[in-house]
Amino acid sequence: MTLHQTIDPARTQAAPPIRATRAQFMAADDKAMLRVARDLTKGLGEAKPAIYWTDMLVSAGVGYAGIATAILSANLAVQVTAGLIAALAMYRALMFIHELTHIHRDALPGFRTGWNLLVGIPLLTPSFMYEGVHTIHHKRTQYGTVEDPEYLPLALMKPWSLPLFVAVALLAPVALLVRFGVLYPLGLVIPAVRTFTWERFSALSINPVFRRKAPEGDFVGRVRWQQAGASLWAVALIASTFVIGWKPLAIALSILSLTALLNQLRTLVAHLWENEGEAMTVTAQFLDSVNVPPPGLVAEIWAPVGLRYHALHHLMPSMPYHDLPEAHRRLAGELGTESTYEGANHPGLLVLVGRIARSTMGRRA
Repeated sequence: MTLHQTIDPARTQAAPPIRATRAQFMAADDKAMLRVARDLTKGLGEAKPAIYWTDMLVSAGVGYAGIATAILSANLAVQVTAGLIAALAMYRALMFIHELTHIHRDALPGFRTGWNLLVGIPLLTPSFMYEGVHTIHHKRTQYGTVEDPEYLPLALMKPWSLPLFVAVALLAPVALLVRFGVLYPLGLVIPAVRTFTWERFSALSINPVFRRKAPEGDFVGRVRWQQAGASLWAVALIASTFVIGWKPLAIALSILSLTALLNQLRTLVAHLWENEGEAMTVTAQFLDSVNVPPPGLVAEIWAPVGLRYHALHHLMPSMPYHDLPEAHRRLAGELGTESTYEGANHPGLLVLVGRIARSTMGRRA
């Protein structure tokens, strides 16, 4: 049975899925699967403004209401419950930054600006921190290499690297507050600080050797107003501690730390992280990425806005998140359980964490 084989729909579905060897999927693309993916998804791919706006606004609204409740309530149980709800809702609202990097800029008029004003800037994560960065992760010759800002061979690293990778996310809200509230204002008068801040702290990157290049063209204007807005907000947050005390800000930052932790856990299982730096075929990138399809519902919480179909997203990066479930249904139904496509489907978060953890255990030395 080869990497390219798909199942006849008339045959039994009981056979185990193909698991391609590293040599196989580094060598060639499954052109049959890629062709089926293209042909079966015709008619999909149009971003629907009503879905995007409603989802984003409701998520952000619930999130801010939860943060306000946690700050204002004197009841610990209410605070904890409201904080958990807020963290999950803000997580979903924040994940629209991923959609902004892929949709055509004319597809959703005003959505990028609206998202930045309502979510990106208040959470100190404006869209410029992902735009122009995430697209490198999707480039055929750069995915999984040292040039990829969003790739680390986590499965090939030491066991202690996994808990450290997850735990460091708890510091993200404070780091962003310092980045926009301290480093950016200093950079306005000290060029060296400005360059350092842009290269090291202006991208949502997990690759420590990644250095961001200076913005160009129309992107420069977007970066300027987003940085200025986030900086003014960060300075206002810091100044608020002298007026209303530190507690409201500490509660908000704690909630957002949980949001960052959820995102880091999702990132941990978004790929298998088994590439050692070689350029990979499209099929290899697909198999190194992860789908966690239905029937499970929990993945909708920890991998929202279509991110439970991350491998499928790597096949069709411009597919709107609301069309990914239908695209998956069509491909899974056509290709069957012995196809290459099935090789990227996994049962859940704990299974994936366990797989990566077991891989690191062999690298204690």
